[in-house]
Amino acid sequence: MSSKKDYYEILGVPRNATKEEIKRAFRQLALKYHPDRNKSPEAEEKFKEISEAYAVLSDDEKRRLYDMYGHEGISGRYTTEDIFRGADFEDLFKDLGFDFGFEDIFERFFGFKPGFERGGRDLSYDLEVTLEEVSTGVEKEIEFYKLEKCDVCGGTGAKPGTKPRTCPRCGGTGRERHVRTMGFARLYTETTCSLCHGKGYVVDSPCPKCGGSGVVRTTRRIKLKVPAGAYDGLTLRLKNEGDYDPDSRKYGNLYVVVHVKPHRLFIREEDNIIYDAKVSFPTVALGGEIEVPTLNGSTKLKIPPGTQHGTIITLRGKGLPHLDSYGRGDELVRINVIVPKKLTKRQVELLIEFEKESLKET
Repeated sequence: MSSKKDYYEILGVPRNATKEEIKRAFRQLALKYHPDRNKSPEAEEKFKEISEAYAVLSDDEKRRLYDMYGHEGISGRYTTEDIFRGADFEDLFKDLGFDFGFEDIFERFFGFKPGFERGGRDLSYDLEVTLEEVSTGVEKEIEFYKLEKCDVCGGTGAKPGTKPRTCPRCGGTGRERHVRTMGFARLYTETTCSLCHGKGYVVDSPCPKCGGSGVVRTTRRIKLKVPAGAYDGLTLRLKNEGDYDPDSRKYGNLYVVVHVKPHRLFIREEDNIIYDAKVSFPTVALGGEIEVPTLNGSTKLKIPPGTQHGTIITLRGKGLPHLDSYGRGDELVRINVIVPKKLTKRQVELLIEFEKESLKET
């Protein structure tokens, strides 16, 4: 894995690129190197590279691991198939005009079909947490709306005692085939069936509860655990908590996006936290002790004599836990020397005397 090219270089984007910039770069390169358009031998290898790079960099968790550990962070946790799971290749390919063949391309390049099977619609939920909650991990209850399988008809959409029947127009395929004759040639086209709208079946007696849709809108409440060390943008996948799809008889997933609220005292820098301490000139000059806040209460901090403005004093292990790992980050206390805006007459006299003594030493 160490011999692989850098994913950011492959897509031609900077390391701080946004998701939209990454997607735009992939779209441009996919149009250029897709095997349906570019028949050169090197195009296939290039398309393989950009697909893998996009699969990693478009996923928040995979990108975080790659940024921290490089290719080893990905190969150590994901199989090749796992790397591509969850990436929106199907929609991207369709946007680019490639409506078919993407599964065969992946099988040829990577040895598997990514399994873009139809299912229920995925849902998303934005969850806010505090830095203190990130420090310990927290269990949250969330409430959202979703489409559940109708408990009266069992998702068929048909009134109890009746059944859907195969669409007489398309024969259950969900597609209509049209033939146009142009001179000696025949032009065949396929469209979504106008009677069943692609379902392949029709319901003559709709279910009284769901109206024939097979689904009902419900309020769902669930508890989930936000892991200690969670970062802003971390996405938690809750399998089968999305909408129900009567056609595939599958549920989509719920993706909970974690948002960490800005803290009034601390600045987060990966798993470290930064605290700006205001310290008087006499304390930094003579040395002393101040009290500083941490995520778990306050603690005493010794200031060595002669400490300079901007000095950083490290409190080991007072930062945030490492996500999916042992240990914690540190609290970095940044010393800011306070300069008084107003001085008493006596303070002015003392400072003048101090300045005179300082000049004698030099």
